[in-house]
Amino acid sequence: MKKLKDIHLKGSQQEIMTKVLTGSDIEDILSSKFMNQIEFIGDDYVQIINNDSLDVFNYLKIDQKYDLLSSVTSVDRISHFEVVYHLTSLQKNESMVVKIKCGEDRINPNLKSVVSVWRGAELQEREIYDLMGIMFEGHPNMKRLLLWENFEGHPLRKDFVS
Repeated sequence: MKKLKDIHLKGSQQEIMTKVLTGSDIEDILSSKFMNQIEFIGDDYVQIINNDSLDVFNYLKIDQKYDLLSSVTSVDRISHFEVVYHLTSLQKNESMVVKIKCGEDRINPNLKSVVSVWRGAELQEREIYDLMGIMFEGHPNMKRLLLWENFEGHPLRKDFVS
């Protein structure tokens, strides 16, 4: 039985599903220019260090043709936060996941905004700020999106008490 990400045949026609890159595949793409930026390689993602992350994302968009930012989300790991980027190359029909740790010991979680690379990140970064408290440096309009301005705290944090 073939997996969804494999090639499926319908009669004489081929349908090709988007290839989901493994951590090793992503490492191969980044290793020529950004090997020192890779912090961890997972089964289906890479984790990069927070410094110079915009250089990595610009390289992925411009040189490697990952032109679509499918989503940006965040995870509260108690000891730190992670921001997770899902990128897609429409030209290559591939997708990848890149993660960045921030806010070790839950203090001052922040990283650079990718709005200058993918305009579609604007509202997603604001939502992450609003609900998780992660600041995005260089964001053009970093303010709450879903909750009112005087709301106390960030309700998706594991330590949030209502």
